[in-house]
Amino acid sequence: PVVAAERRWAEEILRPALAKAPERKDRFTTLGQIPIDRLYTPRSSKGGFERIGYPGQFPYTRGVHPTMYQGRLWSMRMFSGFGTPEDTNRRFRYLLSHGESGLSIAFDDPTLYGIDADDREAIGEVGKCGVNVSSLDDMRRLLRGIPLDRVTTSMTINAPANILWGMFILAGEASGVPAEGLGGTTQNDILKEYIAQKEFLYPPKPALRLVIDTIEYATRHLPKWNPVSISGYH
Repeated sequence: PVVAAERRWAEEILRPALAKAPERKDRFTTLGQIPIDRLYTPRSSKGGFERIGYPGQFPYTRGVHPTMYQGRLWSMRMFSGFGTPEDTNRRFRYLLSHGESGLSIAFDDPTLYGIDADDREAIGEVGKCGVNVSSLDDMRRLLRGIPLDRVTTSMTINAPANILWGMFILAGEASGVPAEGLGGTTQNDILKEYIAQKEFLYPPKPALRLVIDTIEYATRHLPKWNPVSISGYH
């Protein structure tokens, strides 16, 4: 049964994946130059196979991609953002040109609190320790020229996550990428704000309702988007 399952995996899952995206090298080794096989099964190692299965298949213990990191490396994204949308856009382009494979947007405090840049409460804080995004036009300028259909984006935003995410979706559509083609993550972990960072805007119950709304919308319309990223390091 295992041999038959491996054969089906190779034909039905691995072969289409390799046709779409070949492995990065012909040969992989450990630091000690021991060859690394593409796949290990009960025929090559002991125990536990029933629990972990094949890569690219449920329960995905061995990764979501059939070729694992031999086909595609994990996303490399530096937490980045400062000044105006144009400032950060230039930074994004620089990072992508030097090998970064994804974006991670750092927003300034006024944006994290949902305060416009021209509000009195934002004096002295605009563009500090993150980029300021006060409008849809700001978001469009922030993402101008970024290939959003090929680059995934992480947005570290919580209380106003639904608003900034909506801006991101509209900016993507304006650049020719439909919502279903956008990939990325919104942190959207409002409980972390009450417990640790303290940048909450609403009482817990309505705030959680907004989180649920984003999860529902992403599930229906953005299959490549992760609507919540639980922040456990605070």
